[in-house]
Amino acid sequence: MTILRIGIDLGGTKTEAVAIAPDGTVQAGDRQPTERSYEASLQQIRGMVANIESKIGTPARVGVGHPGSTSPKTGLMRNANSTWLNDQPFAADIARVLERPVRLANDADCFALSEASDGAAQDAHIVFGVILGTGVGGGLVIGKSLLTGAQSIAGEWGHNPLPWPTNDEYPGASCWCGKTGCIETWLSGTGFSRHFNADHGTELTGAEIASLDSLAAATARDVYADRLARALAGVINIIDADCIVLGGGVSNMAGLPEAVEARLARHVFSDHVATRVVRNLHGDSSGVRGAAWLWDAEP
Repeated sequence: MTILRIGIDLGGTKTEAVAIAPDGTVQAGDRQPTERSYEASLQQIRGMVANIESKIGTPARVGVGHPGSTSPKTGLMRNANSTWLNDQPFAADIARVLERPVRLANDADCFALSEASDGAAQDAHIVFGVILGTGVGGGLVIGKSLLTGAQSIAGEWGHNPLPWPTNDEYPGASCWCGKTGCIETWLSGTGFSRHFNADHGTELTGAEIASLDSLAAATARDVYADRLARALAGVINIIDADCIVLGGGVSNMAGLPEAVEARLARHVFSDHVATRVVRNLHGDSSGVRGAAWLWDAEP
């Protein structure tokens, strides 16, 4: 008998669960507003897994995608914008509540694994998945296996400085992490809108600027593509990715993958650039699918 996999995407506003068959087809699903306290969140996940298993009629392996990461030193959650998770033994507690081994990963890691497994980068060997949303995250997949690293921070490119800054980009804005000029302060949706609104006296969101038909907005989008290309060129110079997949709300900007790919050669340390830059295939479902893919498809 083949054991199905359940993926859980624990977000700040919604929690989603799906059961996925070995061929990637979704067998059952559940989506609820996120319970915004620690114990209530644990119980919500327990209830959603029970609901899914009642629909598919069999126990399943469970993977959970979440904000932040588990410290290998303390076993406690850290850096989650869902702050009720921080400083809690979430990995141990969710395994206890579900009464089984559970695999967990950062939500950006789950996005990257999803797109590398059966998404926009399924034919690539080295895949870097990028989240361009309220924050900036990333995940690294090699040979369809997620790389976590010694500190469990592989892919956290958003907290490196923006490469090759221009005079007006230095030193950059303060970041919540305590440093200045982080990539996240430039390329997150909030960073994109903050810089535009400061220059033009507006109060537009990143999505509004991305679709606005004006010379100022077009110029801002061009500058954004240049900054993203510089940031990703730094990643390519280290991991030499076959494919970079863009996700998150800002990734929906028309022509963004093409604009970034066209600019990479200016900064990558090579006589040619074969790395593809593509938009994600699974959209908002990538996170929950990637959580399920944390388990191999063994029977």
